[in-house]
Amino acid sequence: MPHLSAAMLRSPSSLRSLLHLSGRFLRPPNPRRPRPLNPRLPSYPLSARPRFLSSSSSVSSPSTGGAGWATYDPVTDSLSASAALPSPSASDPEAPVESHAWAVFDPAAGRIVKQRSPPSSSTTAAAAAEEEEEEEEEGEGAGEDEEKGRLRASARVAKAQTSWSSLAAPRKPAVKGGKERFSFVCSNCKEADSQWWGFCRHCNAAGTMEKYVLGTDGNASAEGSHHIARSWIPQKSKEIVPQSLQEVNKGVNQAEWRIPLSGSFGVEIARVLGGGIVPGSLILVGGDPGVGKSSLMLQLASNILESFKVEESSPVVYVSGEESIEQIGNRADRMSITSSKLYLYSGTDIEDILDKIQPLSPRALIIDSIQTVYVKSFAGSAGNLAQVKECTSALLRFAKLTNIPVFLIGHVTKSGDIAGPRLLEHIVDVVLYMEGERCSSHRLLRSVKNRFGSTDELGVFEMAEFGLQAVLNPSQMFLTEHDSDSEILAGLAVAVILDGSRTFAVEVQALCVSGSPRSGQVVGIPTRRADVIISVLMKQASLKLQDNAIFLNVVSGFELTETAGDLAIAASICSSFLEFPIPNDVAFIGEIGLGGELRTVPRMDKRVMAIAKLGYKKCVVPKTSEKLLKPLNLDIEILPCNNLKQFINAIFRPQG
Repeated sequence: MPHLSAAMLRSPSSLRSLLHLSGRFLRPPNPRRPRPLNPRLPSYPLSARPRFLSSSSSVSSPSTGGAGWATYDPVTDSLSASAALPSPSASDPEAPVESHAWAVFDPAAGRIVKQRSPPSSSTTAAAAAEEEEEEEEEGEGAGEDEEKGRLRASARVAKAQTSWSSLAAPRKPAVKGGKERFSFVCSNCKEADSQWWGFCRHCNAAGTMEKYVLGTDGNASAEGSHHIARSWIPQKSKEIVPQSLQEVNKGVNQAEWRIPLSGSFGVEIARVLGGGIVPGSLILVGGDPGVGKSSLMLQLASNILESFKVEESSPVVYVSGEESIEQIGNRADRMSITSSKLYLYSGTDIEDILDKIQPLSPRALIIDSIQTVYVKSFAGSAGNLAQVKECTSALLRFAKLTNIPVFLIGHVTKSGDIAGPRLLEHIVDVVLYMEGERCSSHRLLRSVKNRFGSTDELGVFEMAEFGLQAVLNPSQMFLTEHDSDSEILAGLAVAVILDGSRTFAVEVQALCVSGSPRSGQVVGIPTRRADVIISVLMKQASLKLQDNAIFLNVVSGFELTETAGDLAIAASICSSFLEFPIPNDVAFIGEIGLGGELRTVPRMDKRVMAIAKLGYKKCVVPKTSEKLLKPLNLDIEILPCNNLKQFINAIFRPQG
């Protein structure tokens, strides 16, 4: 009985093919072609499987009279006769019939490969294709092999010496099946989504989702944002190397490094910024609509130009995406701003803005506002979360590469935060908030984040006919003039608080209504803090406040969040409840504990010195701060108290 493996072979020609295939793995390796560690038969993808064609005598060369090479022409999609193959020996009884020879099309070589028997599997066809490929490699010249060897060696060296910069380069996302990448953008709210839902999941509008196709390279967004600051690079990236601290600060005068601001208006802005404008900084200014952000930036642009000579000064560019240049010019004329170096431009395309201001080489750039500008290479319109983030990142690169300070005006949401992603405040260097009540003419410029100074500073302005004017004595804006003999002084007390490096005297009002069915209201004071102080007065000072509705208010809309105002709140409540007016030359500084004790607060000396300059004659302070205030020798009487009972006896005692 023949061997099982021999019985499975279909023909002698198949046996010769199998022996020839196994002999290829036993022959000595070709030194010009390194063999892999785990040799295996090549496999073709589904789209590249060999095509089996049967060549008959009709495509053979007429000179041979039998089967020959059949060459496949991909242009005409037909077979053409080629040179004849050597006929097999006549003594071979197992020679196959020449009238029907099998040919295999090799997609790698681009021609037909001749076989003497039909292939039994795709493995045999793959082996024949690999054999033909090896024969072609052996027929190549030695010079071409050496060139390929050098290319492979250089590729291995380049792969081993990958630079760090290539690790940070943007990578193209893999696209399966060669499909284009796209997203759906809502034409109503401009929000993007990766899938089509039939309606917008952000604004719930139906039929507004439009298809947005990204770039063909799959990374058009990154290239677009990089192109924005490409023309502003002052030197090649290869020339930028890490430098030591001594080299960076060499020849730099820190006192003259910042851009100075002049006048009382400039002094207020410089205080909030930490001493002036830092070159190359990105500053974000937020505030409620109509609070005066655009007026503030227009005055700041004029103030920057006033600090330099007109002939030597570079211009300041004010870009508005909400107003035309005629509207901005009308506001500047109303504010008496007539600087010839102040340039106005109305545009919303970031790339267009940077191209237009490049010939001017400005000293500062103002964008009004960041929610109105956009980058072309990103989906959605201006104000989209992605657009706001990318525009801010592009302007940050522009500021750092050119050392030109950039001011951004930002809209705020209903909660008072700057609109856009929270990451926006992390990108910029300085975040300023402009605060103010619509019914009040005073404006407060507060620093929330500042990489170049303190965040405790506060600028106080007053909105006048010709723009914002700096308030020289901020304490007067929170005080009202009263006659010392007036009855309305009952329930009024003055608290001394600190906001940054500024000291303010704030007036606190209280009203106690006995037998009122309504509950009290608190304005300008945290409700929980007011409840604690009222409870301590009832328990520790034995005041019968249970049947009274207590109303508290802080003058001029000021938010009294510091604990230094606790004593003034308690004094106003006691004054209204006892119907005992407090003299208008007495101030209160101190924190109240749950046991009724008075606690000291930070920087007591600065607070007392400030109210002494305002003309106050008496100041009630905790007993523990008496030793600190004695060496000051101020023209003011200090009334130290340990607890609320001593405080009530000292202030609300009838004068004998």
